[in-house]
Amino acid sequence: MSNVAPVTVDIWSDVMCPWCVIGLNQLETALAGLEGEVEATVRFHPFELNPDMPETGEESGAHIQRKYGRTPDQAADARGRMQEAAAAAGYSFSYTGEGDPPPAMMWNTRAAHRLLVLALRDHGPEVQVRLKRALFDAHFQQRRRMNDPLVLTDIGVAAGLDRAEAAAALTDPELDAIVEAGERQAWDWNIAGVPAMVINGKYMIPGAQDPATYASALRRVVAREAALARVE
Repeated sequence: MSNVAPVTVDIWSDVMCPWCVIGLNQLETALAGLEGEVEATVRFHPFELNPDMPETGEESGAHIQRKYGRTPDQAADARGRMQEAAAAAGYSFSYTGEGDPPPAMMWNTRAAHRLLVLALRDHGPEVQVRLKRALFDAHFQQRRRMNDPLVLTDIGVAAGLDRAEAAAALTDPELDAIVEAGERQAWDWNIAGVPAMVINGKYMIPGAQDPATYASALRRVVAREAALARVE
C-alpha cells in the first residue's frame, strides 16, 4: 500500500501577477522536496486583477503608481524587491525577446482565463500548468500583447492545444461562464489578492510563500486529514 498522500492544490491567480509565478516556483520546489510523501494535483482558477483594463493596456510602472498610490521611487524599490524574490525562486523577469525590449505592460486577462479553463476542462491539470507557465513567460519575459487573440492562440498551440480549439475558446460563452463562476468562488472564499492556494478544498495559504512554508503546510494538512480518517 502506497504511503504517498494525494492532495489537490487549487490556485487562484492572474497572468499579470508577478507574485503568482514566484509562488508557483516556490510551491513546485516544495513539492519536489516532498516526493514520496505527497503527490499533488495543481489546478488554476481565475482571478482578474484588473477586469476593467482597457484594450490598449497600461504601462506597468504607471499602473502600479496609479493603482497603489506609489511614487516612482517607491515603485522602483518594490520592483527591485520583487525581482530579488523571483531570482531566489528561480525565475527571471528579464526580457528574452529579440531587439530592444518593448514597454512592460498590463493587459486585460479575461480571454487568457478562458483558455486556461479550456485546458483544465478538456486536457487536464498537467496541460493547464504548462499553459499557465507559457502565459507567464509570454507576459514577463517576452512582453507579448496578452489580450491579442493571435498571441493567445499561438501560446495555446505551443502548450499543446489544437489551434482551432484555442482560438474558439477565447470567445466561448460557456468557458466565460466558468471563469465567472471561478471568480465568484474566490469571492466566497474571501480571496482579495493572489496567489491564493487552497489545499483539498479546505485549507488556504495566502500569498507567495517560501518552499519551507508550503512544505510545512502540506505536511500539516496530510497529517490532519489522516488523523480525521482514523477517527471516522
